[in-house]
Amino acid sequence: MANALEVRGLRRTFASREDEGAAVRALRGIDLAVADGEFVAIMGPSGCGKSTLLNLVAGLDSPSEGTISVGGEDVTELNEDGLARFRRKHIGIVFQFFNLLEGMSVLENVTLPSIIAGSSRRAAEARAKDLLDLLGISEKTSKLPGVLSGGQRQRLSIARALANEPTLLLADEPTGSLDSTGGAEILELLRRLRANGQTIVLVTHADAVAEAADRIVRMRDGRIDDGAGDAARESSDPVFGDLVAEEG
Repeated sequence: MANALEVRGLRRTFASREDEGAAVRALRGIDLAVADGEFVAIMGPSGCGKSTLLNLVAGLDSPSEGTISVGGEDVTELNEDGLARFRRKHIGIVFQFFNLLEGMSVLENVTLPSIIAGSSRRAAEARAKDLLDLLGISEKTSKLPGVLSGGQRQRLSIARALANEPTLLLADEPTGSLDSTGGAEILELLRRLRANGQTIVLVTHADAVAEAADRIVRMRDGRIDDGAGDAARESSDPVFGDLVAEEG
C-alpha cells in the first residue's frame, strides 16, 4: 500500500522568547509514515511537539531539517505559491475551535475552498451540498454557523476540510470543544470517513480520542516514543453509505 504521508529526519528549532541566544528544539528527528487510507492518532502531553508536527505536514511552517512528502509531493521543496497550491490540493484541516467564517452561511463556508481552488460555483455548491448531506447537516444549508450546536459546527468544519477531496485530513484536538456526546459523534464520523478510504492524522492528548484510530503514535519531548509501541486496532464500523470522501 502506498504512503499518503512520509516524514524523514524532521527537526524544528525555535528561538527562545526568554533567551535570544537559546533554542527550543520542538522536534528532534521524526520519522513517520502513514499509509493511504490509514487513520493515525498522534498522542502526547502538552509541549511534546505534536501540533508542531501537524503544522509542518500542513505546510503552515517549514522544518529546520528533514523532508515531508504528501501524496508523493515533497513539501519541503515548495515556495510560498507552491505551498498554497499544495494545501488546496492535498490538505484539509479540522481545528479544535472550528475557525468558521461566521458571516457566511453553512453552504458558503463549504463552497468557498472549492471556488478558491478553481471550481465553478455550480460544481462547488454541488460538492458542498453532497458533503453537508453526508455529514447530517443538510437542513442547515442557509443558516449561519452561530446558530449551530458545537457538534454541528464541527461537522461543518469537517465538510469544509473535505471540500477539495484532500489527500490528508488533519484534525487538531477535534473533540476538545465538545461535550462527551458531541465528541463521540465526531469520532464515529471520522471512523466512517476512514472506512471509506480517507487518510486521517489526528492530534490529541486524550487516550479515549486516540483509541478511535487504527494506530497510535506516541510522542514525548519532540520524538516518537518507541517504547510505547504502536497500539493498533482495526475499526469494525461499516462503510457509511457512499461517503465522500489542526499542540497540545
